[in-house]
Amino acid sequence: MTEHDFSDLRALFVNCTLKRSPEPSNTQVLMDNSIAIMRAHGVHVDEVRAVDADIPPGVYEDMTDHGFATDGWPAIQETVLAADILVLGTPIWLGEKSSICTKVIERLYGYSGHLNDEGQWIYYGRVGGVLVTGNEDGIKHVAMNVLYSLQHLGYVIPPQADAGWIGEAGPGPSYADEGSGGLDNDFTRRNTTFMTWNLMHLAAMLKRGGGIPAYGNQRAAWDAGARFDHPNPEYR
Repeated sequence: MTEHDFSDLRALFVNCTLKRSPEPSNTQVLMDNSIAIMRAHGVHVDEVRAVDADIPPGVYEDMTDHGFATDGWPAIQETVLAADILVLGTPIWLGEKSSICTKVIERLYGYSGHLNDEGQWIYYGRVGGVLVTGNEDGIKHVAMNVLYSLQHLGYVIPPQADAGWIGEAGPGPSYADEGSGGLDNDFTRRNTTFMTWNLMHLAAMLKRGGGIPAYGNQRAAWDAGARFDHPNPEYR
């Protein structure tokens, strides 16, 4: 394996646009840049446009157990768990991530109580990032929200794990529109590139190094009475 061969890694890009396929998505165009870099270095990349799937809201594993007729998320979750890298792409609406992105994070949360083979939370040892597009301010706000959510679930967030593009405040051209300048924006191209490489580097370090060391973060051990040097070992 060469220094920049990441063929042992899998990545999942979830596009949280509000537009159903085949309608063009500016968020997808930005994501395609990161996807191209990963594929060029051997990463197996899966892609999901979440709005195309029948995904009910909720924080349970299968919402058909809670009154919904169908649920497309469990099948997507299998791809989530197969991936070393998760990238969420979202437009900005009213200064926030899209409603679809909120739903995706809620559904990820529904599985967060599971444990991996080391007795850690199920998402430990994976890395996460976010890409954002829009016509209004809010890239950093959206990135903070999404990246906080992912790390709270157990994902590791590398340096410079977000990138995005916004046009002038108010109505105007979107990222991929002719004359927008989005595709040629050096700041966006640089940050997208740095994010992609940092995700690959950190995912490789974690996977090849055996993940996050397990001592001190095992739920079953805590429940069994281990306190991992907490200064109040008598607390139960």
